[in-house]
Amino acid sequence: MKYTTIIKKIAALSLSAVLAAGALTACSGSGSGTASEGNAGEKNNATFRTVDEIKESGKVIIGVFSDKAPFGYVDENGSYQGYDVYFAERIAKDLGVQVEYVSTDPASRVEYAAVEYAATGKVDIILANFTVTEERAEKVDFALPYMKVKLGVVSPDSAVVRSIDDLKDKTLIVVKGTTAETYFEKNEPDVKLQKYDEYADAYNALLQGRGDAFSTDNTEVLAWAIVNPGYTVGIDALGNADTIAPAVQKGNTSLLNWLNDEIKSLGKENFFHADYDATLASVYGAAANPDSLVVEGGVVD
Repeated sequence: MKYTTIIKKIAALSLSAVLAAGALTACSGSGSGTASEGNAGEKNNATFRTVDEIKESGKVIIGVFSDKAPFGYVDENGSYQGYDVYFAERIAKDLGVQVEYVSTDPASRVEYAAVEYAATGKVDIILANFTVTEERAEKVDFALPYMKVKLGVVSPDSAVVRSIDDLKDKTLIVVKGTTAETYFEKNEPDVKLQKYDEYADAYNALLQGRGDAFSTDNTEVLAWAIVNPGYTVGIDALGNADTIAPAVQKGNTSLLNWLNDEIKSLGKENFFHADYDATLASVYGAAANPDSLVVEGGVVD
């Protein structure tokens, strides 16, 4: 089934209904992975697992989105799919282990990487379309980037938001813990924000007219608008260009160094362009240039 068909079905079900069917708890990943919210991989008296310990265990635990198509989502068969998941599968393959997925929402990504593993063994790596920021880098260690992104704003065709001025006396939907929330709170404090914990809830709010526009990564709103007639990305490049990278728990140099070497090695085979072709090309079509989004070998042009 084509990816665009899948994402249309997700949109038609307003996403939340798909997630309510169990996507957040026991969904199978593509390939060998399984989803988990529990204690899989838990290790007493350890703050993180080294590469050798991951290999010995036979699995790597990776936090991904389950509701943010086309980067991380659960399809109609209960399998994880998307740009980040494609990368996660390759990481597991090159480590020689299986992958176990943990569903994460935007506000908890830092917590999972920096705190939760020490307490419950939840994740080794976060691959949740995770934008690198100075604040986050104080709590987690970022590997080399594999994507670059700016913010975008999507709104109904009947009242397209094309500038910050157009948001005057309007309500902008954002998701908690995202760079969109940070950007508007810091740079545009007069813009009224309506905040949600989950992407599914944020998109439903826009679809139901509970807000006038929605802001998140331009890569995502461009994809969403393509499969949701009646909506336009009036602002497609807002704020600074940021990078997206894997994150590990602070101090886990063993895994961090392995990831950096992996990203460099994958760059030599143009892996992330292949990832784009497999997971994003059918969504964006001519709306995006892959070279404007993809980072190979950790080197940002």
